Amino acid sequence: MRQARLRAVFMRGGTSKALMLRAEDLPRDRQAWGPIFLAAIGAPDPNGRQLDGMGGGVSSLSKVCVIGPPTRPDADVDYTFAQIGVATPDVDYAGNCGNMSSAVGPFAVDEGLVARPAGAEATVRIHNTNTKKIIVARFPMDEGFAAVEGALAIDGVAGTGAPVRLDFLEPGGAKTGKLLPTGNATDTLDVPGLGPIEASLVDAANPCVFVRGSDLGATAAELPDAIEADAPLMARLEAIRRAASVAMGIASDIAAAGAIRSIPKVAMVAAPARAPTLSGRVLAPDETDLLVRMISVGQPHRAVPLTGALCLAVACRIPGSIPAALARAAGADLRLGHPSGTILVAAEATGAGAGLHVPSATVYRTARRLFQGEVLYRAPRAASLAHAA
Repeated sequence: MRQARLRAVFMRGGTSKALMLRAEDLPRDRQAWGPIFLAAIGAPDPNGRQLDGMGGGVSSLSKVCVIGPPTRPDADVDYTFAQIGVATPDVDYAGNCGNMSSAVGPFAVDEGLVARPAGAEATVRIHNTNTKKIIVARFPMDEGFAAVEGALAIDGVAGTGAPVRLDFLEPGGAKTGKLLPTGNATDTLDVPGLGPIEASLVDAANPCVFVRGSDLGATAAELPDAIEADAPLMARLEAIRRAASVAMGIASDIAAAGAIRSIPKVAMVAAPARAPTLSGRVLAPDETDLLVRMISVGQPHRAVPLTGALCLAVACRIPGSIPAALARAAGADLRLGHPSGTILVAAEATGAGAGLHVPSATVYRTARRLFQGEVLYRAPRAASLAHAA
């Protein structure tokens, strides 16, 4: 075994971090990508820390983004997201990462993959190959490069940064082809080992299943460590997720659903209430419009996955859904309370019933390039993409 080198950039996007790779540097056969990504990120790691790679031991820090030329005429770049397992050898392309989507536009501009704008703001149309959807990123420029300094603060990330506006166009049916895969705003799932439970199954930006925290004996204000330590609760949430996967047509049966770990994401929601955060601050009921605790790749998320937040914003615009019933009546913007604080999201919806249409969902993030150079990974000589280190 010898170490191989691969041109890479390490970036933070929102509340996630990932290796950013150029498609031209990877094998044409995508089947060969997985071993490279696992080795570079440091997975699988039975210790759950990924100390021998670039991962950070949690799902939000175990990611790879591949950016290349567009394959659609209405896009500037293609972007493929890979969710890497922490303790398992999973390389999952089933869904997108909204947080890392905020890093794709700045990466593309700084790498020269798209022309630098003449003005003070860049607009990059991103084709996410996982969902076949277009994301429009808008962000300020600074002396020919994506700006870093700015006044936008996002909970879960220290300091402030330049805002990146993300408009997810036509987010409905990102995976299943339907905003409401079952045709219903709320379904009653027959969950093995749990029995009937009401859930809203929504596919926007990424497919998600939303349940009342109270139906599971929870408040949806618990912190991630408390949720993870509650093995029966985690088992119930996973059972619900698998049953929803089958109902949404993502998996053929419960066993197959267990192998598709990244989607649908499952979340507990609750009406606004006092809620502790990881920083020690307690959110007051009037600071949020809805509380959410979401599971991502088998782990309680320390904030909320961005695509999950966007899907939840859309769900709140669907009459008859569980989130819509629990959310405080609000305008276009929705404040979601999560373990790290709040996130502001917005979704536009028109029509009703079978004619319900969601033209776009919007969120603001910050992003920053942290490292650029080469990532070293252990690989057989035949799999090396460049000279050995």
